[in-house]
Amino acid sequence: MTLHQISRVLFWMTGTLIAFSVMAVSVRGLAGRLSIFEILTVRSSVALIILVSLAIVRPDLRRSFAPQQLRLHFIRSLVHFGGQYSWALSLTLLPLAVVFTLEFMLPVFVVILAVLFLGERMTVGRMIVIVFGFVGALVILRPGLATFQPASLLVLLAALFYAVFNVLTKKMTSNTTTFAIVFWMNLMQLPMGLAGSDPLFVQKLDLSNLPSVLGIGVAGLAAHYCLTNAFRWGDASLVTPLDFLRIPLIAVVGWWFFGETVDIWVFVGGLIILAGILWNLRAETRPKPPVV
Repeated sequence: MTLHQISRVLFWMTGTLIAFSVMAVSVRGLAGRLSIFEILTVRSSVALIILVSLAIVRPDLRRSFAPQQLRLHFIRSLVHFGGQYSWALSLTLLPLAVVFTLEFMLPVFVVILAVLFLGERMTVGRMIVIVFGFVGALVILRPGLATFQPASLLVLLAALFYAVFNVLTKKMTSNTTTFAIVFWMNLMQLPMGLAGSDPLFVQKLDLSNLPSVLGIGVAGLAAHYCLTNAFRWGDASLVTPLDFLRIPLIAVVGWWFFGETVDIWVFVGGLIILAGILWNLRAETRPKPPVV
């Protein structure tokens, strides 16, 4: 990959990391008022309002409303909804740092699926970033039987769902616009959320919940827009390991907003994760030897 491609991947993944962190805080803000289904309904509703408004202003975006690859859109949306439900529920049961750390299995799943189904290469650099990410996550979490919580299994299930979702997203970027991908995802997920929601759930909200409502809608849309564009510039097995950086980031967010404990091991683990990512990025930009 070229340096330009790497820089674009880093740009879009930075937006993804920030957006997912904002979304996590917003889920916590609404958890006391709404069920998980209702929170996901809010996310899809706000995102659709934004997307339709953009299409009104920019007529060229309306082409994305054409029904194409609906079966793949539906499978992708259903898998993501399952992952989103598991992830959002885990955020109400576990510390933010624990949730994001347990997601270290996501890049492992993605690399395996990308090699098997997308034909991507398994390079030494990509193996190293997974190993470093795995070790860094363990340093942060320092797991043991005494601290195991059954809710942790929800995060692992979400990671598996997200891995399939990411591979499908990468596959669709070859012939589908980013706008179409996020539009059809939110359109299909809205009735999924409504199916498990109280029809009058909006009455549970007041003005104090507005920041969280806007946060989950805008950040949820921004996260998927940025992630989809990152996949346009790089292989799934390169893009997804960058998500390891969410672990130390969300640990600081949890400490800042919710008073969750942060110790030196969060930063030690974060440095290990960063070292693996930098190693892989250097390997990806290194000139390939000429074929003799």
